[in-house]
This record gives sequence, structure tokens and C-alpha cells, in this order.
Amino acid sequence: MKLYNFSLAPNGMRVSAFLKEKGLTIDVHDLDVRAGDQFKEPFQSMNPFNCVPFLELDNGSIISESVSICRYLEELHPEPQLFGDTAEKRAKIDMWNRRLELDALSPMGHGIRNKLPMFEGKVLAGTRNNIEQSPVVIERAFQMLNVFMGRVDPHLASNDFIAGPEFSIADITGYFLFAGCDRLEYEIPAEFSNVLSWKGRIIDRDCFIL
Repeated sequence: MKLYNFSLAPNGMRVSAFLKEKGLTIDVHDLDVRAGDQFKEPFQSMNPFNCVPFLELDNGSIISESVSICRYLEELHPEPQLFGDTAEKRAKIDMWNRRLELDALSPMGHGIRNKLPMFEGKVLAGTRNNIEQSPVVIERAFQMLNVFMGRVDPHLASNDFIAGPEFSIADITGYFLFAGCDRLEYEIPAEFSNVLSWKGRIIDRDCFIL
């Protein structure tokens, strides 16, 4: 199988961090998405949503979306467990990963794409269009991140990692949330000390040295 990726793309880096934490090596083909490789054939036909990463299986089937790729790889290589080894753990890890993606990573990503000049004409990932960048979206991203941090901070008072005592795919998502906050120039308020402590526990983990 072959992973099609872009080394600087946050979602691609999520898969790279997952592979490193697992100790796995697979064939990787780097696409230059800034030059529009993803819109060219055969990549357009392979992944019509035009985003990276996507995984080509040996039978020619394609899996896109970073967490879906990681879940597939976990099925093939279950140790070390990053999606949980019981029904309860799997559900809780999935729950926290979804919360991170929907309530924090998504608004943050929209904020970045509406803030940085390099995303002009590209505010929707995988597209080229005339949707204008909007300062309202940036402001909303800051507001939503503040709400999310306030909701998750009490939970982290009694949990070393976001989904419990063990490092998981949800913490990988969390790392790239923190990395995106830097790009957005969003500084996590000091009052969310438990969030900052969680960041400190994962920020220097070896899997994130890519």
C-alpha cells in the first residue's frame, strides 16, 4: 500500500505521527498540494475530494481522511493500541477525538484559512474558489476555542491524557490543535491550566518529531 501525503499538511502529519508512535513504515508519495498536484490525474480520480492524506491499498481501493487511515492501520497492527483495547475505551477515545475535531480543530482550521494570505482562494480545503476570507470567521474561531478550552479544562484536572490515563489517537489530534493555535496566533489563556499541563505532557513526545 502507498500513502499519498504532503509533509507540511497538518492532517498528513497526524498520520505520520501515528505511524511513528506505532513504529510502522509504509511507502509514502509526497504530493505538492501548493502546486495543485491533487487536482491532476491520476490523483483527481483517486481522491475527488482533493485533500491529503489518502491511502491506496494493494487492491487499488482508496481510503482518505486521516483518522480513517489510522483506524485501518490499527486494525492491521493493533499494538500499541491507540484506539483502545476494550469497547469502553474505544468509545471514549472516539468521543474525545470527535469533540476535538468538531469543536476545536475545525473552527481553528477555518480561522487559519481565513487569516493567512497563503490561503486566499483556498478557504475551503481541497478547493480553489472565489470565497473571500472573512475576519468574522477568524473572530468566531477565537471565541469557539475559548469555549472549548473552558469545557475541557475541568476534565483534564483528573486525566493525564484527553481520553484517560493512556496516550491515544485523540492526543495526536490534540497536538495538532496546539500547533494550529500557534499558526492562528491564539494563545491559550493561563486560566486553563489543565489544558496547558496536558500540552506540556504531549508536546515533546517523540512521535511528533517529524
